[in-house]
Order: sequence, then structure tokens, then C-alpha cells
Amino acid sequence: MEPRVSIITIAVDDLDLMAGFYRSMGFKRHRIDDGVAFFQIGGVIFALFPRPSAEEDAGMRFGDGPSRVYLAYNTRTDFEVDSVLELAERAGGTIVKAAGKAFWGGWYGYFSDPEGNVWEVAHNPDFPIDANGNISLPA
Repeated sequence: MEPRVSIITIAVDDLDLMAGFYRSMGFKRHRIDDGVAFFQIGGVIFALFPRPSAEEDAGMRFGDGPSRVYLAYNTRTDFEVDSVLELAERAGGTIVKAAGKAFWGGWYGYFSDPEGNVWEVAHNPDFPIDANGNISLPA
């Protein structure tokens, strides 16, 4: 197996609400519309799949509590962290943890989307981001 992630899918209760939130965050929805909302985000596809369909497809029921998985968006500056958190709140998300100094030296905070999926927003100067938005571990 090649070490990569191809598609990140969130099982959602309200597809229209969630697709609207992510469009408000700047994600462009792909034209494919077969009951799943697809967004190209860099080299990964981000998808929103209605929960009943996702559970049927996976052959299992998903828990009702918060996920132990969260997504992260790294920025190029501390200021951009604050801007993304403000955008998330205006789009209908909730600030889970206000931006502040991280123990590892960067600047970060957390928000949740309208269905409670958690995102970390961070500026880590040790993890460079190239012109195409690709992040790298330190050399």
C-alpha cells in the first residue's frame, strides 16, 4: 500500500446543510451529484455522504458521540489561523478552542462544523507549506 490518503468522507445527517457550510468555507463542490457531495482539496477528495447511506455501504452503524478523528488545516501565518476560525464561525461552525500559543511553539485553535466534526487550525512554522498548499514534515 502506498502511504497516502485518497478520500476523506464524513457521514452526515444533513447533506445540504453540511455542503453549504463547506462551500461557505471556500470549498468548491464538484459537479458529480449522486447523493454525495464531493470537493477537490489539493491532492485529496473530501466527501460528505448521508449517514444512512454510509452506514448501509459500510455494513455497520456509526456511533452517535464525537469522533476520535479530527481534521487539521495548517496555515502559513498566525494571522491566517484567526481568519479561518472567524470564517468557520460566520459560516455556522462553533469555535471549540480559541486561537492561542501552542506548547510546540505555533499558534492554533479548533472549530467544529454544524454537525460537530472537529477541525484544528494551526500555524506550525516547522511544517512548511509550498505554493501548491502541500505540507511537509521538517527535513
